Amino acid sequence: MTADALRRQIAFFRAQLASWPLPDLIPRLARLLAGGEPVTVEQIAAAGGWTVEQVQVALARHPRVDYDPDGRIAGFGLTLHPTPHSFTFDGRTVYGFCASDALEFPVILNRPGVAESTCPTTGQPIRVEMTPTEVLSVDPPEAVVSTMRPTEAVADIRAYCDLGNFFASPDAATDWLARNPEGQISSVAEDFDITRQSIIEVGWTAQPAR
Repeated sequence: MTADALRRQIAFFRAQLASWPLPDLIPRLARLLAGGEPVTVEQIAAAGGWTVEQVQVALARHPRVDYDPDGRIAGFGLTLHPTPHSFTFDGRTVYGFCASDALEFPVILNRPGVAESTCPTTGQPIRVEMTPTEVLSVDPPEAVVSTMRPTEAVADIRAYCDLGNFFASPDAATDWLARNPEGQISSVAEDFDITRQSIIEVGWTAQPAR
């Protein structure tokens, strides 16, 4: 893990959270959605000790929240709507907006699991087995993660998430890096460590299961 990448990630997290009301909304929402069903504003409010109005205002500041046909929240960061990046744990599968999202779920949920995706260049499946503290295996071993790490808050964080992918190898990510010269390519283990340390830094870690 490079110190600069970790510094940039923490700076981005802190800037983004400072620009949002209810900074703990994302991890609390993730833990509710991990149960496998969309949730209501009332459920989120009860879980966080907030008012319904506070949650509604906070959600309005998050572009492109996922909703179900009944207007319940289906995802933001962790989503029940299928994306290219899945995370399976305890017999359930949820999805991330980006590759790094899928790597953060073991930490936020305090659950081991498996992230799966497909290299957008080669079409090769990628599988990552993790615990809340480490990466256990990566297949293929040379797989990497693409990320954009601005250090200032952005209006639409999902626009940056859309650029985060798993690639089968550094060579497979060459074209992505050419199109996104401000981006970074990291090994899966390195991106997991950066993401984990950032989550710890901003206080998003889950309490141990009882």
